Amino acid sequence: MEAKGRAAEIMIAEARKALWVMVGFLAVIWILQVVNWASGYALGLEFGLRPWHPDSLADIATSPFLHWSWDHIEANSGPLFIFGFLSAYRGVAKFFGVTGFIVLVSGLGEWFTADPGSVGAGASGVLFGYFGYVLVRGAFDRHLIDIVVGLVMALCFAYQFAGLLPQEGIGWQAHLFGFLAGVVGGWVFRDRRPKPAAAPEGSKSALLKELDDLGL
Repeated sequence: MEAKGRAAEIMIAEARKALWVMVGFLAVIWILQVVNWASGYALGLEFGLRPWHPDSLADIATSPFLHWSWDHIEANSGPLFIFGFLSAYRGVAKFFGVTGFIVLVSGLGEWFTADPGSVGAGASGVLFGYFGYVLVRGAFDRHLIDIVVGLVMALCFAYQFAGLLPQEGIGWQAHLFGFLAGVVGGWVFRDRRPKPAAAPEGSKSALLKELDDLGL
């Protein structure tokens, strides 16, 4: 009981951290949106991702924080908070690793496949990454609660799957590669349980001898 209580306390503490991490993330992208809007979206043009431009590879790290309109950031914020929190509540340290992996794969996928004349920006690639991660994490970690959460999210946000399909004027490449990164990240960052150590041969023999002596 004591071990279970301790595990529950740790999970609650991590959930609190996850909550504030996502609040902070949303605060940053909304502050940047104000600056971006005030500059006539010059910030997005400067730090957005330009596919096939080698000097824009560093923008893989900056483009998820920028958006092209108020509608754009509003559409991303709710699902981003929900999926981000569900991705982080079991461990914020692992969450940062998952996020980095999603940002990298989503950005590279967009950089290699999108129109060279476009400029990509927005957190939707990260959002879809978290979505994919939440869907599969329970199966890879073998946590029943997370399996249920994944199924519920798949049903409640089934409309999000449409964002993985090619659409004019939408950076669907970032969505698709972000989602795939989340699914793969579920495997890469899965909980690894240590295998039970095999009993030494000597101890097995001694145990069998004692059983024989007892007539068992």
